[in-house]
Amino acid sequence: MKKFIALFMFAVFFALTLFAPILFAQESEGGAAMSSELFLQISSLPEAKLGFNQGFKFPLLQGDGSNPLVSGNNVNLVLSAEVTPISVDGIFKTVFTPIAFLEFSAGGKIGSGWFLKFGDGYIRGIGLNYSDNDEGYSEYDGSAFDSINWRVFGGGLFQFSLAALIPGDWTHVVMQTYHEISYRANTRASNGESWYYENDAGENRNGLVYSGNILFGYQMPRRPLFLNMIAFQAELGKCLYNQPGGKVWGDDLISWHFAGVLQFAFTNNFDVFLLAQFRSQRNFIEENADSLFYQNQTLNTSDPLRVEFYRVAAAIVYRF
Repeated sequence: MKKFIALFMFAVFFALTLFAPILFAQESEGGAAMSSELFLQISSLPEAKLGFNQGFKFPLLQGDGSNPLVSGNNVNLVLSAEVTPISVDGIFKTVFTPIAFLEFSAGGKIGSGWFLKFGDGYIRGIGLNYSDNDEGYSEYDGSAFDSINWRVFGGGLFQFSLAALIPGDWTHVVMQTYHEISYRANTRASNGESWYYENDAGENRNGLVYSGNILFGYQMPRRPLFLNMIAFQAELGKCLYNQPGGKVWGDDLISWHFAGVLQFAFTNNFDVFLLAQFRSQRNFIEENADSLFYQNQTLNTSDPLRVEFYRVAAAIVYRF
């Protein structure tokens, strides 16, 4: 029954995304602004994502327009569809801007996947991650569309530009930070069982998760070779479900991703983002730790984390 309900929600998300421009066309003429965005993400890893966002922005609590802090207040409804070589997702998000530098958002995501053979291994879109009883290695159990992955979330964003305080061509230093609590689950997984999604490490479990994002950037006063912004970004994540014994394998540690970001603005509607990413990895005392099921590993508490190169990635965004 749960799978049927989740599959129905999945179909509704995609139907709304595809037909929303028609359904909301008349409403947009009465004050709401529509926006559409197509994006493609690729990287040095065997991965890619194609997505479409459809937004409907409604003015709210803007006052008489004399106060710049609230004159742009709005509620933005966003419907999204995403597809990768191993998964497909539908997303709904509501973003409320009560003042120029704050945003609050809430929404949900639902999807499923399959696996592909790649070289001597597999790229896992969805499935469960077990421990082999004999050797303690990871054992994959999954098939195409055998379950639904879903997530509900709520978060807040704070953003700031130095140019708002010190106007000028050379003062466009920007800062943005977003923090989110979400509940994620796989319909096939029982409590405590681990699962894969979109070829991650397979360490997900049903429960609450915290994630955050911090960005510091400088917007160019002029655009040499279309370069619009140089930035540094840090992303962090931590599971909040407190698996018993999780400290043994470092389940309580925060995971980090760091990136240098270049944004190229070729037109007002066409942007390209280039990223070089690094990530934190746990150090274990077992010699064959990479082959073991992650809960059979033992964290090296004297040297728990290292930072290593992760990937080079690009995102191409076109708005229309």
